[in-house]
Amino acid sequence: NVLSSYGQYAALKYVAFPLQVLFKSAKLIPVMLMGTFLSGTTYSTTEYLEALVIAFGVAVFSLSKSSKHAESAHSEADQMYGIFLLVMYVTCDAFTNQWQSKIKKDYRGGVDSYQMMFAVNTFSILFTMSYLLTSGEWWLASDFMAHNPTACSHILVNAVTSATGQLFIFYTVLKFGPVVLTIIMNTRQMMSMIVSCILFDHPLSMGSYLGTAIVFGMIGLRSYRSYSKHVTKQST
Repeated sequence: NVLSSYGQYAALKYVAFPLQVLFKSAKLIPVMLMGTFLSGTTYSTTEYLEALVIAFGVAVFSLSKSSKHAESAHSEADQMYGIFLLVMYVTCDAFTNQWQSKIKKDYRGGVDSYQMMFAVNTFSILFTMSYLLTSGEWWLASDFMAHNPTACSHILVNAVTSATGQLFIFYTVLKFGPVVLTIIMNTRQMMSMIVSCILFDHPLSMGSYLGTAIVFGMIGLRSYRSYSKHVTKQST
């Protein structure tokens, strides 16, 4: 979980936010692989094809040349390192989710979602604090926040909204099911990327738009198929 968070935020120094959003959308492949490896979960051929199409869309987006402005912002080596961080992020995040699911199954009735959230965040704090203290970065971070008090409020807002979002995620799953949550999360990702491109003027090429259309088109199709299957099951 710590490595996942580090890869997610550190990657933004080297790649644009829209690419990070697309990588989040392409987590299907590592999630499926981790599910098979850790829990022996099997997936249909259709699900594997959907995951491959989404990965193809991400590849199209990543390999597309945005513009001269975008190329000058980061060197090719920096962009490759950013992509490496994103791969680490989705891999570690997929492992975390599947491992949490495995714990719930192994200790059925003994561990609920809120206890899991509390335990994960507690150990994340301990590991992060240990690293900051041993590496000496704690004092650098403290000095930065002392000279930039606005950053403290931004960090606080991010922490509160992130924790609140997790609570709503658990509530949505319990109340409406994972299908509705998937549709909500996909819509949020699309809106996040659109807002980011508008507010921060992220340059996108035609190839980038094509990759985006492939990813979100397949996600929409997958969500619709899952929703139709869910409705059919409910009616029967």
